[in-house]
Amino acid sequence: MIKTDIIIIGAGPVGLFAVFEAGLMQLKCHLIDAIPQAGGQLTEIYPKKPIYDIPGYPTVLAGELIEKLMEQAAPFKPGFTLGERAETIQKQEDGSFVVTTSEGTKHNAPVIMIAGGLGSFEPRKPKIENLPTFEKKGVEFMVREPKDFLGKKIFISGGGDSALDWAIYFAERNESRVGLVHRSESFRAHKDSVDKLYQLQNHGKIDFYTHAEVVGLRGKGQLSSIEIKQKDQKNKWVEVDTWLPLFGLSPKLGPIANWGLEIEKNAVKVDNTLDYQTNIKGIFAIGDVNTYPGKLKLILCGFHEAALAVQTAYKIIHPDKRFTLKYTTVQGIKGFD
Repeated sequence: MIKTDIIIIGAGPVGLFAVFEAGLMQLKCHLIDAIPQAGGQLTEIYPKKPIYDIPGYPTVLAGELIEKLMEQAAPFKPGFTLGERAETIQKQEDGSFVVTTSEGTKHNAPVIMIAGGLGSFEPRKPKIENLPTFEKKGVEFMVREPKDFLGKKIFISGGGDSALDWAIYFAERNESRVGLVHRSESFRAHKDSVDKLYQLQNHGKIDFYTHAEVVGLRGKGQLSSIEIKQKDQKNKWVEVDTWLPLFGLSPKLGPIANWGLEIEKNAVKVDNTLDYQTNIKGIFAIGDVNTYPGKLKLILCGFHEAALAVQTAYKIIHPDKRFTLKYTTVQGIKGFD
């Protein structure tokens, strides 16, 4: 049995920052994650994708942000159970909890923080009959290593931040054809990205198809062309090396849905008036996994939620003690000297 002060389910950016906040209050943390390395989606899905809304960083790669968060948490010596999914939570007679993983590893603590991001997730796939034939053979649903795509004829489908970010990234670096296919003229992306996209189109850096979708795939063992259906136009076959349908992820809560927590729209309801605690005392939900009025699914909002949740966690763990919060500029942090 692994014993600690706080069990954190999810080793993504918010879970890692919770380790730091807990460490400032001399609380020990142990993190559980089904992914075999820390970092959550940032490490698993888009480690090389730039992030623009982290305070103090005009831009930072997702993987680099995780490295910095690990460095920040390191002085507090967190424990990790990686590559194992948290399956069950059982409340004990003393009020603490036992979390058992898919591999049977048991963890005990008086407080649990669920920082599981979107839960388990799969890419949303377009309905094209022979799509499975070309998966990993020219059709990719995420970009793990951008350099593997450089020099190739790339087409991207989608109208969200991820689709536009990668279209811009490759259009600025690739000597070969880069294209973007989108079903309408409106986007679910930052205005700056949309403006940049049109600038690249004007400079001949990107082929841009609106009111369009990819409806067919061809190739002999490897994708060689895609069929584009565009409004008021004849269907067109375009030669490609890689097609990236970036329609987002379909999140599933997985075992979290069976833990007796109040669920709303595939997220865990929390009290945001104080500490982001769930309907079960001692269990908190922070980051993208939670919901409340006015919720914004941003990493920096998850950081804020983690800081407040730890304050109440301390009171649960040490009901007879009073902790006086001091600024890190005053008290310093052991290990950063």
